[in-house]
Amino acid sequence: MSDSAQNLWPHAGYAQLKKDARGHLTVTDDFLRVLLLRPELAPIESSCAKEIEIHERLLQEPRLELNAEALSAIQDRDAAENISVWLRFRNRILARPSLEASYWALFEGDGVDVPPVLVNQITQVLVQHVLGVDCTAIEARAAELLFRTQKVSVLDDGSVMAADHETVERHALESGFGSVGELLKQGGIPLRTVDLDVIQDSNQDTYWDRSERFDMVACLNLGQESMDAFCRVLERWVQHFTSASVRIETAREIQDERWVWHVGLDAQASGILNDLYTGNVVDEDRQRRMLCLFVLSFDNQSDMLSEVAGKPVYLAMAMDTQQLLKIKPQNLLLNLPLARRS
Repeated sequence: MSDSAQNLWPHAGYAQLKKDARGHLTVTDDFLRVLLLRPELAPIESSCAKEIEIHERLLQEPRLELNAEALSAIQDRDAAENISVWLRFRNRILARPSLEASYWALFEGDGVDVPPVLVNQITQVLVQHVLGVDCTAIEARAAELLFRTQKVSVLDDGSVMAADHETVERHALESGFGSVGELLKQGGIPLRTVDLDVIQDSNQDTYWDRSERFDMVACLNLGQESMDAFCRVLERWVQHFTSASVRIETAREIQDERWVWHVGLDAQASGILNDLYTGNVVDEDRQRRMLCLFVLSFDNQSDMLSEVAGKPVYLAMAMDTQQLLKIKPQNLLLNLPLARRS
């Protein structure tokens, strides 16, 4: 990576992973240690001796097998359950030869059985890998949408601003009523008048040294750099996992009598697109929550299912009733009309 980009999300654990001959990531003991040091797992002052002992043993030997009997001696049952969950997650990401394959497998079968915080961290390091050595700060900020929930504010002038939800909540707790967090929740003032900066050409270089603060706002309006960057990130995401080269562009509406395929980038968008496709009524409130439409095209039609080859794939993202945007990047991998799985 460039000197600046090397500061990107340093505590996520990307530097502790290794690349295989294919360019995919492999899990190392050091990466498992990064996961063990998460606050949900690290012992605290009140932790019992057995919890501390087990945690230290795992740090020394992250692939150590532990059974339920070993964990039963931990006094804090929540702590014991957290370690049990971590062990199950560890086994899931070690079960396949690459982290990419393990990530894909997390969503197959009966559904995800591991905590979202761990899935998000895996997504984060995979996104960092996909961004590559020449990503821009605006692309990195756009990529946050794939693993960080966003609080969306629609301002009086029509600007659609996305701020990191956790950051907004932290400001609200620190500052009390009337704080930055509360104002952002209400969407009542332009974001440039508060403590969060809107990322743009003039200030994007400041992103690198503050990347883990998640305190820069992205504008989601059509034609904005953040939206173009988001499209480029999604293209790289698809190509890395599937080897299919695609082009993604924003769109204002779907006017296609031969509409045959769509993918919602989140649960809200999936529901809206499904209703539009089947001709069900989508009320005004749900329509207002739709943030953006996209058109995805395959560069090589042979990468698509033969029955839809050459047809566009429509994508969308939407916020929920709390104005939260929760992108599920796995949707784009699991639901594309691919002729084959890479």
